[in-house]
Amino acid sequence: MHLAHFVQRFPPALGGSEAYFARLGEYLVGRGDTVNVWTTTAIDLEAFWKKGKKELPQSANRSGVLRFLPLRFPGRRYILKAASLLPFPAWQAVTLPCNPICPGMWRAVKRYDGPLDAVHATAFPYAFPILCGLNLARRRGVPFLLSPFLHLGDPTDPHDRTRKQYTFRPLRWLLRQADRVFVQTPSEREMAIELGVPERKVVLQGLGVEPAECTGGNREAARSRWNASPNEVAIGHLANNSVEKGTVDLLKAVERMGVDCRVVLAGPEMANFKIFWESYGPKHRFTRLGVLSESEKRDFFAGIDLFALPSRSDSFGLVLLEAWANGKPVVAYRAGGPADLIRDGIDGRLAPCGNVEKLAECMAELIRNSATRDAMGAAGRKRVGEEFRWEDKLKRVRDVSSEAISEGKRVRGGASTLFSFRRGSEWSAPRSAPTRGEKMDG
Repeated sequence: MHLAHFVQRFPPALGGSEAYFARLGEYLVGRGDTVNVWTTTAIDLEAFWKKGKKELPQSANRSGVLRFLPLRFPGRRYILKAASLLPFPAWQAVTLPCNPICPGMWRAVKRYDGPLDAVHATAFPYAFPILCGLNLARRRGVPFLLSPFLHLGDPTDPHDRTRKQYTFRPLRWLLRQADRVFVQTPSEREMAIELGVPERKVVLQGLGVEPAECTGGNREAARSRWNASPNEVAIGHLANNSVEKGTVDLLKAVERMGVDCRVVLAGPEMANFKIFWESYGPKHRFTRLGVLSESEKRDFFAGIDLFALPSRSDSFGLVLLEAWANGKPVVAYRAGGPADLIRDGIDGRLAPCGNVEKLAECMAELIRNSATRDAMGAAGRKRVGEEFRWEDKLKRVRDVSSEAISEGKRVRGGASTLFSFRRGSEWSAPRSAPTRGEKMDG
Protein backbone atom coordinates (compact mmCIF):
# COMPACT_ATOMS: atom_id res chain seq x y z
CA MET A 1 0.00 0.00 0.00
CA HIS A 2 1.02 3.61 -0.63
CA LEU A 3 -0.39 5.93 2.02
CA ALA A 4 -0.43 9.64 2.77
CA HIS A 5 -0.64 10.60 6.45
CA PHE A 6 -1.85 14.11 7.31
CA VAL A 7 -1.05 15.20 10.89
CA GLN A 8 -0.85 18.62 12.52
CA ARG A 9 2.66 18.05 13.96
CA PHE A 10 5.19 15.26 13.78
CA PRO A 11 8.13 14.16 15.95
CA PRO A 12 10.30 15.56 17.34
CA ALA A 13 7.09 17.41 18.30
CA LEU A 14 5.57 15.85 21.43
CA GLY A 15 1.94 14.75 21.57
CA GLY A 16 -0.26 11.67 21.60
CA SER A 17 -1.52 11.73 18.01
CA GLU A 18 1.94 12.76 16.79
CA ALA A 19 3.64 9.82 18.51
CA TYR A 20 0.92 7.43 17.39
CA PHE A 21 1.22 8.35 13.71
CA ALA A 22 5.01 8.05 13.90
CA ARG A 23 4.62 4.53 15.30
CA LEU A 24 1.92 3.62 12.78
CA GLY A 25 4.12 4.81 9.92
CA GLU A 26 7.09 2.77 11.15
CA TYR A 27 4.87 -0.31 11.45
CA LEU A 28 3.51 0.08 7.91
CA VAL A 29 6.93 0.69 6.38
CA GLY A 30 8.23 -2.38 8.22
CA ARG A 31 5.63 -4.44 6.37
CA GLY A 32 6.55 -3.16 2.94
CA ASP A 33 4.15 -0.22 2.65
CA THR A 34 5.12 3.31 1.66
CA VAL A 35 4.12 6.25 3.84
CA ASN A 36 4.53 9.95 3.18
CA VAL A 37 3.73 12.29 6.06
CA TRP A 38 2.23 15.71 5.32
CA THR A 39 2.64 17.99 8.33
CA THR A 40 3.67 21.44 9.55
CA THR A 41 7.00 22.88 10.62
CA ALA A 42 5.70 23.37 14.19
CA ILE A 43 7.34 21.76 17.19
CA ASP A 44 5.56 23.96 19.76
CA LEU A 45 1.78 24.11 19.43
CA GLU A 46 1.97 27.91 19.61
CA ALA A 47 3.97 27.88 16.37
CA PHE A 48 0.66 27.32 14.59
CA TRP A 49 -0.24 30.94 15.21
CA LYS A 50 2.85 32.70 16.67
CA LYS A 51 6.25 33.45 15.21
CA GLY A 52 9.32 32.84 17.33
CA LYS A 53 8.18 29.48 18.69
CA LYS A 54 10.12 26.26 18.17
CA GLU A 55 9.80 24.79 14.69
CA LEU A 56 11.76 23.02 11.95
CA PRO A 57 12.55 24.26 8.45
CA GLN A 58 10.21 23.51 5.59
CA SER A 59 11.11 20.34 3.73
CA ALA A 60 9.98 19.09 0.34
CA ASN A 61 10.37 15.40 1.18
CA ARG A 62 13.01 14.53 3.73
CA SER A 63 12.79 10.88 4.85
CA GLY A 64 9.19 10.75 3.70
CA VAL A 65 8.11 13.83 5.72
CA LEU A 66 6.82 16.95 4.00
CA ARG A 67 6.73 19.99 6.32
CA PHE A 68 4.81 23.17 5.50
CA LEU A 69 4.94 26.60 7.14
CA PRO A 70 1.79 27.78 8.98
CA LEU A 71 0.41 31.18 7.97
CA ARG A 72 0.84 33.72 10.81
CA PHE A 73 -0.19 37.36 10.70
CA PRO A 74 -1.30 40.15 13.08
CA GLY A 75 -4.86 39.84 14.32
CA ARG A 76 -5.06 36.26 13.05
CA ARG A 77 -7.48 35.00 15.70
CA TYR A 78 -9.93 37.86 15.22
CA ILE A 79 -9.83 37.72 11.42
CA LEU A 80 -10.48 33.97 11.44
CA LYS A 81 -13.27 34.40 13.98
CA ALA A 82 -15.00 36.87 11.70
CA ALA A 83 -14.45 34.69 8.63
CA SER A 84 -15.88 31.65 10.43
CA LEU A 85 -19.28 33.33 10.64
CA LEU A 86 -19.96 32.19 7.07
CA PRO A 87 -22.20 29.16 7.73
CA PHE A 88 -20.42 26.60 5.54
CA PRO A 89 -18.77 23.61 7.27
CA ALA A 90 -15.77 23.25 4.94
CA TRP A 91 -15.00 26.97 5.21
CA GLN A 92 -15.45 26.90 8.98
CA ALA A 93 -13.01 23.99 9.15
CA VAL A 94 -10.40 26.22 7.50
CA THR A 95 -11.05 29.17 9.82
CA LEU A 96 -10.91 27.46 13.23
CA PRO A 97 -8.57 29.74 15.23
CA CYS A 98 -6.35 26.89 16.49
CA ASN A 99 -5.67 25.75 12.91
CA PRO A 100 -2.21 25.46 11.36
CA ILE A 101 -3.21 27.07 8.07
CA CYS A 102 -0.55 26.11 5.51
CA PRO A 103 -1.17 27.51 2.01
CA GLY A 104 1.81 25.52 0.73
CA MET A 105 0.19 22.26 1.83
CA TRP A 106 -3.04 23.16 0.06
CA ARG A 107 -1.18 23.99 -3.17
CA ALA A 108 0.92 20.81 -3.00
CA VAL A 109 -2.20 18.67 -2.54
CA LYS A 110 -3.79 20.18 -5.63
CA ARG A 111 -0.86 19.22 -7.87
CA TYR A 112 0.29 15.95 -6.29
CA ASP A 113 0.13 13.12 -8.84
CA GLY A 114 2.34 10.43 -7.31
CA PRO A 115 1.12 6.92 -6.49
CA LEU A 116 -1.58 6.85 -3.82
CA ASP A 117 -3.84 4.14 -2.38
CA ALA A 118 -5.38 5.88 0.63
CA VAL A 119 -5.20 8.98 2.83
CA HIS A 120 -5.22 8.77 6.64
CA ALA A 121 -5.60 12.02 8.62
CA THR A 122 -5.63 13.20 12.24
CA ALA A 123 -6.44 14.93 14.70
CA PHE A 124 -9.28 17.13 15.94
CA PRO A 125 -9.58 20.08 16.38
CA TYR A 126 -6.74 20.85 13.92
CA ALA A 127 -8.94 20.70 10.86
CA PHE A 128 -6.79 22.28 8.15
CA PRO A 129 -4.40 19.34 7.54
CA ILE A 130 -7.40 17.00 7.69
CA LEU A 131 -9.18 19.06 5.07
CA CYS A 132 -6.07 18.96 2.88
CA GLY A 133 -6.04 15.17 3.22
CA LEU A 134 -9.71 14.98 2.31
CA ASN A 135 -9.03 17.20 -0.70
CA LEU A 136 -6.28 14.86 -1.92
CA ALA A 137 -8.36 11.71 -1.34
CA ARG A 138 -11.38 13.06 -3.20
CA ARG A 139 -9.35 14.43 -6.08
CA ARG A 140 -7.58 11.11 -6.53
CA GLY A 141 -10.58 8.88 -5.81
CA VAL A 142 -9.01 6.92 -2.93
CA PRO A 143 -10.37 6.13 0.56
CA PHE A 144 -10.22 8.82 3.22
CA LEU A 145 -9.46 7.40 6.69
CA LEU A 146 -9.71 9.49 9.85
CA SER A 147 -8.45 9.12 13.43
CA PRO A 148 -10.12 12.12 15.10
CA PHE A 149 -9.12 11.43 18.73
CA LEU A 150 -12.35 12.99 19.98
CA HIS A 151 -12.09 14.56 23.44
CA LEU A 152 -15.45 14.05 25.12
CA GLY A 153 -14.93 15.80 28.46
CA ASP A 154 -17.28 15.25 31.39
CA PRO A 155 -19.96 12.70 30.37
CA THR A 156 -22.32 14.00 33.09
CA ASP A 157 -22.29 17.59 31.79
CA PRO A 158 -24.54 18.11 28.74
CA HIS A 159 -22.87 21.48 28.14
CA ASP A 160 -19.26 20.30 28.51
CA ARG A 161 -17.00 22.83 26.80
CA THR A 162 -14.38 20.33 25.66
CA ARG A 163 -16.98 18.11 23.97
CA LYS A 164 -18.51 21.13 22.23
CA GLN A 165 -15.11 22.14 20.87
CA TYR A 166 -14.45 18.67 19.46
CA THR A 167 -17.91 18.20 17.99
CA PHE A 168 -18.26 21.67 16.45
CA ARG A 169 -20.20 21.73 13.17
CA PRO A 170 -17.21 21.69 10.75
CA LEU A 171 -15.63 18.82 12.68
CA ARG A 172 -18.87 16.85 12.54
CA TRP A 173 -18.87 17.47 8.79
CA LEU A 174 -15.32 16.13 8.47
CA LEU A 175 -16.27 13.00 10.42
CA ARG A 176 -19.07 12.24 8.00
CA GLN A 177 -16.75 12.54 4.97
CA ALA A 178 -14.54 9.67 6.14
CA ASP A 179 -14.72 6.20 4.62
CA ARG A 180 -13.45 4.78 7.94
CA VAL A 181 -13.23 6.44 11.36
CA PHE A 182 -10.82 4.88 13.86
CA VAL A 183 -11.88 5.42 17.49
CA GLN A 184 -10.10 4.51 20.71
CA THR A 185 -12.85 3.83 23.26
CA PRO A 186 -16.48 2.67 23.34
CA SER A 187 -17.57 6.19 24.31
CA GLU A 188 -15.80 7.68 21.30
CA ARG A 189 -17.46 5.06 19.12
CA GLU A 190 -20.90 5.96 20.46
CA MET A 191 -20.22 9.66 19.90
CA ALA A 192 -19.06 9.16 16.29
CA ILE A 193 -22.26 7.23 15.51
CA GLU A 194 -24.36 9.86 17.30
CA LEU A 195 -22.71 12.53 15.13
CA GLY A 196 -23.83 10.80 11.94
CA VAL A 197 -21.07 8.36 10.98
CA PRO A 198 -22.61 5.06 9.78
CA GLU A 199 -21.91 2.31 12.28
CA ARG A 200 -20.19 0.12 9.69
CA LYS A 201 -17.59 2.84 9.09
CA VAL A 202 -16.60 3.19 12.76
CA VAL A 203 -13.65 1.01 13.78
CA LEU A 204 -12.96 0.49 17.50
CA GLN A 205 -9.21 0.22 17.71
CA GLY A 206 -7.60 1.41 20.96
CA LEU A 207 -3.92 2.07 21.57
CA GLY A 208 -1.04 -0.02 22.87
CA VAL A 209 2.18 0.24 24.78
CA GLU A 210 5.63 -1.28 24.37
CA PRO A 211 6.86 -1.92 27.94
CA ALA A 212 10.52 -2.03 26.92
CA GLU A 213 10.28 1.62 25.86
CA CYS A 214 9.06 2.96 29.20
CA THR A 215 10.25 0.51 31.87
CA GLY A 216 13.62 -0.38 33.38
CA GLY A 217 14.45 3.02 34.84
CA ASN A 218 16.68 3.69 37.87
CA ARG A 219 14.41 4.45 40.84
CA GLU A 220 17.17 5.37 43.28
CA ALA A 221 18.92 7.71 40.85
CA ALA A 222 15.67 9.45 39.93
CA ARG A 223 14.57 10.00 43.51
CA SER A 224 18.01 11.25 44.44
CA ARG A 225 17.75 13.91 41.73
CA TRP A 226 14.30 14.87 43.04
CA ASN A 227 15.56 15.08 46.65
CA ALA A 228 12.86 12.60 47.62
CA SER A 229 13.39 10.69 50.86
CA PRO A 230 13.24 6.84 50.73
CA ASN A 231 9.76 6.65 52.29
CA GLU A 232 8.27 9.69 50.57
CA VAL A 233 5.41 8.79 48.21
CA ALA A 234 5.87 10.43 44.79
CA ILE A 235 2.94 11.35 42.53
CA GLY A 236 3.87 11.59 38.85
CA HIS A 237 2.21 13.72 36.18
CA LEU A 238 3.43 13.58 32.56
CA ALA A 239 1.52 15.72 30.05
CA ASN A 240 1.41 19.17 28.53
CA ASN A 241 1.30 20.96 31.90
CA SER A 242 -1.88 23.00 31.53
CA VAL A 243 -5.41 23.61 32.76
CA GLU A 244 -6.78 21.25 30.10
CA LYS A 245 -4.55 18.33 31.10
CA GLY A 246 -5.45 18.76 34.76
CA THR A 247 -2.12 20.06 36.04
CA VAL A 248 -3.72 23.02 37.79
CA ASP A 249 -6.39 20.83 39.41
CA LEU A 250 -3.66 18.45 40.54
CA LEU A 251 -1.86 21.30 42.30
CA LYS A 252 -5.08 22.42 43.95
CA ALA A 253 -5.80 18.86 45.13
CA VAL A 254 -2.32 18.44 46.61
CA GLU A 255 -2.87 21.62 48.61
CA ARG A 256 -6.03 20.07 50.11
CA MET A 257 -4.75 16.54 50.84
CA GLY A 258 -3.17 17.07 54.22
CA VAL A 259 -0.63 14.29 53.70
CA ASP A 260 3.06 14.54 52.86
CA CYS A 261 4.12 13.60 49.35
CA ARG A 262 6.34 14.63 46.48
CA VAL A 263 4.75 15.67 43.15
CA VAL A 264 6.87 15.28 40.03
CA LEU A 265 5.68 17.26 36.99
CA ALA A 266 7.03 16.36 33.55
CA GLY A 267 6.28 17.62 30.05
CA PRO A 268 6.08 20.98 28.26
CA GLU A 269 4.63 23.84 30.30
CA MET A 270 1.77 25.79 28.75
CA ALA A 271 1.11 29.49 29.44
CA ASN A 272 -1.98 28.96 31.62
CA PHE A 273 -0.01 26.62 33.91
CA LYS A 274 2.90 29.07 34.23
CA ILE A 275 0.53 31.85 35.24
CA PHE A 276 -1.04 29.66 37.95
CA TRP A 277 2.34 28.46 39.19
CA GLU A 278 3.55 32.00 39.86
CA SER A 279 0.90 32.50 42.56
CA TYR A 280 0.84 28.92 43.88
CA GLY A 281 1.78 28.38 47.51
CA PRO A 282 3.43 25.07 48.58
CA LYS A 283 6.07 24.86 45.84
CA HIS A 284 8.45 22.89 48.08
CA ARG A 285 6.47 19.69 47.42
CA PHE A 286 7.03 19.87 43.66
CA THR A 287 9.77 18.87 41.25
CA ARG A 288 9.45 20.24 37.70
CA LEU A 289 11.34 18.22 35.09
CA GLY A 290 10.17 19.74 31.81
CA VAL A 291 10.45 17.68 28.62
CA LEU A 292 11.94 14.21 29.18
CA SER A 293 14.29 12.14 27.06
CA GLU A 294 13.46 8.47 26.64
CA SER A 295 15.87 7.41 29.41
CA GLU A 296 14.56 10.19 31.67
CA LYS A 297 11.01 8.96 31.08
CA ARG A 298 11.96 5.47 32.20
CA ASP A 299 13.54 6.92 35.36
CA PHE A 300 10.42 9.05 35.92
CA PHE A 301 8.10 6.03 35.94
CA ALA A 302 10.53 4.01 38.06
CA GLY A 303 10.79 6.78 40.63
CA ILE A 304 7.10 7.56 41.18
CA ASP A 305 4.63 5.58 43.30
CA LEU A 306 1.38 6.56 41.57
CA PHE A 307 0.42 8.47 38.45
CA ALA A 308 -2.17 11.27 38.20
CA LEU A 309 -3.83 12.58 35.03
CA PRO A 310 -6.95 14.62 35.97
CA SER A 311 -7.36 15.68 32.36
CA ARG A 312 -10.41 17.07 30.63
CA SER A 313 -8.90 16.59 27.17
CA ASP A 314 -7.69 13.04 26.58
CA SER A 315 -9.30 10.77 24.02
CA PHE A 316 -7.44 7.77 25.44
CA GLY A 317 -4.52 8.47 27.82
CA LEU A 318 -1.50 6.59 26.51
CA VAL A 319 0.59 7.63 29.54
CA LEU A 320 -1.79 5.64 31.72
CA LEU A 321 -0.67 2.49 29.91
CA GLU A 322 2.95 3.46 30.48
CA ALA A 323 2.27 3.89 34.19
CA TRP A 324 0.60 0.47 34.31
CA ALA A 325 3.52 -1.10 32.44
CA ASN A 326 5.64 0.07 35.38
CA GLY A 327 3.21 -1.38 37.91
CA LYS A 328 1.92 2.02 39.08
CA PRO A 329 -1.71 2.75 39.95
CA VAL A 330 -3.37 5.70 38.21
CA VAL A 331 -5.76 8.46 39.25
CA ALA A 332 -7.80 10.45 36.75
CA TYR A 333 -11.03 12.32 36.21
CA ARG A 334 -14.06 10.42 34.95
CA ALA A 335 -13.81 12.18 31.60
CA GLY A 336 -12.88 11.32 28.02
CA GLY A 337 -10.80 8.21 27.38
CA PRO A 338 -9.66 7.58 30.97
CA ALA A 339 -13.31 7.18 32.01
CA ASP A 340 -13.52 4.11 29.75
CA LEU A 341 -9.99 2.90 30.32
CA ILE A 342 -9.62 2.83 34.13
CA ARG A 343 -11.48 0.27 36.23
CA ASP A 344 -12.20 2.28 39.35
CA GLY A 345 -11.00 0.49 42.47
CA ILE A 346 -9.22 -2.23 40.49
CA ASP A 347 -6.32 -0.66 38.58
CA GLY A 348 -6.82 2.98 39.57
CA ARG A 349 -9.22 5.58 40.88
CA LEU A 350 -11.62 7.90 39.07
CA ALA A 351 -12.87 11.19 40.50
CA PRO A 352 -15.83 13.15 39.14
CA CYS A 353 -14.61 15.58 36.49
CA GLY A 354 -13.62 18.90 38.07
CA ASN A 355 -14.14 17.68 41.65
CA VAL A 356 -10.82 18.69 43.24
CA GLU A 357 -11.86 17.50 46.70
CA LYS A 358 -12.62 13.99 45.46
CA LEU A 359 -9.40 13.97 43.46
CA ALA A 360 -7.51 14.80 46.65
CA GLU A 361 -9.31 11.96 48.49
CA CYS A 362 -8.41 9.42 45.79
CA MET A 363 -4.75 10.35 45.86
CA ALA A 364 -4.59 10.50 49.67
CA GLU A 365 -6.11 7.00 49.86
CA LEU A 366 -3.32 5.60 47.69
CA ILE A 367 -0.60 7.56 49.46
CA ARG A 368 -1.64 6.09 52.82
CA ASN A 369 -2.01 2.49 51.63
CA SER A 370 0.99 0.89 49.93
CA ALA A 371 -0.77 -2.49 49.65
CA THR A 372 -3.58 -0.90 47.62
CA ARG A 373 -1.05 0.84 45.40
CA ASP A 374 0.76 -2.42 44.76
CA ALA A 375 -2.44 -4.36 44.00
CA MET A 376 -3.78 -1.74 41.57
CA GLY A 377 -0.40 -1.39 39.88
CA ALA A 378 -0.18 -5.17 39.42
CA ALA A 379 -3.68 -5.26 37.93
CA GLY A 380 -2.72 -2.55 35.46
CA ARG A 381 0.48 -4.34 34.46
CA LYS A 382 -1.48 -7.53 33.81
CA ARG A 383 -3.90 -5.67 31.50
CA VAL A 384 -1.04 -4.18 29.50
CA GLY A 385 0.20 -7.64 28.55
CA GLU A 386 -3.26 -8.89 27.62
CA GLU A 387 -5.21 -5.95 26.15
CA PHE A 388 -2.83 -3.27 24.92
CA ARG A 389 -0.29 -4.82 22.56
CA TRP A 390 0.82 -2.47 19.76
CA GLU A 391 1.07 -5.33 17.28
CA ASP A 392 -2.64 -6.06 17.65
CA LYS A 393 -3.72 -2.42 17.41
CA LEU A 394 -1.57 -1.47 14.42
CA LYS A 395 -2.39 -4.65 12.51
CA ARG A 396 -6.07 -3.75 12.83
CA VAL A 397 -5.43 -0.35 11.24
CA ARG A 398 -3.48 -1.91 8.39
CA ASP A 399 -6.13 -4.58 7.79
CA VAL A 400 -8.97 -2.04 7.75
CA SER A 401 -7.00 0.27 5.45
CA SER A 402 -6.39 -2.60 3.03
CA GLU A 403 -10.07 -3.54 3.20
CA ALA A 404 -11.14 0.03 2.41
CA ILE A 405 -8.80 0.15 -0.58
CA SER A 406 -9.97 -3.22 -1.89
CA GLU A 407 -13.60 -2.36 -1.45
CA GLY A 408 -13.49 -0.24 -4.59
CA LYS A 409 -16.34 1.90 -3.30
CA ARG A 410 -17.35 5.15 -4.94
CA VAL A 411 -15.71 8.16 -3.29
CA ARG A 412 -16.11 11.86 -3.60
CA GLY A 413 -13.96 13.51 -6.26
CA GLY A 414 -12.66 16.87 -7.31
CA ALA A 415 -10.65 19.29 -5.16
CA SER A 416 -12.64 22.33 -6.20
CA THR A 417 -15.91 20.65 -5.22
CA LEU A 418 -14.98 20.78 -1.53
CA PHE A 419 -16.42 24.28 -1.71
CA SER A 420 -19.45 23.69 -3.93
CA PHE A 421 -22.86 24.74 -2.66
CA ARG A 422 -25.86 22.43 -2.56
CA ARG A 423 -29.40 22.74 -1.17
CA GLY A 424 -28.75 26.18 0.17
CA SER A 425 -27.10 25.14 3.44
CA GLU A 426 -24.46 22.42 3.11
CA TRP A 427 -21.08 22.25 1.41
CA SER A 428 -20.65 18.98 -0.36
CA ALA A 429 -18.60 17.14 -2.95
CA PRO A 430 -20.00 14.78 -5.58
CA ARG A 431 -18.89 11.17 -5.62
CA SER A 432 -16.97 9.48 -8.38
CA ALA A 433 -15.43 6.09 -8.93
CA PRO A 434 -11.94 5.55 -7.49
CA THR A 435 -8.98 5.35 -9.79
CA ARG A 436 -7.40 1.95 -9.36
CA GLY A 437 -3.68 1.38 -9.35
CA GLU A 438 -2.69 4.89 -8.28
CA LYS A 439 -0.01 4.88 -5.57
CA MET A 440 2.13 7.35 -3.63
CA ASP A 441 5.84 8.08 -3.92
CA GLY A 442 8.14 6.95 -1.12
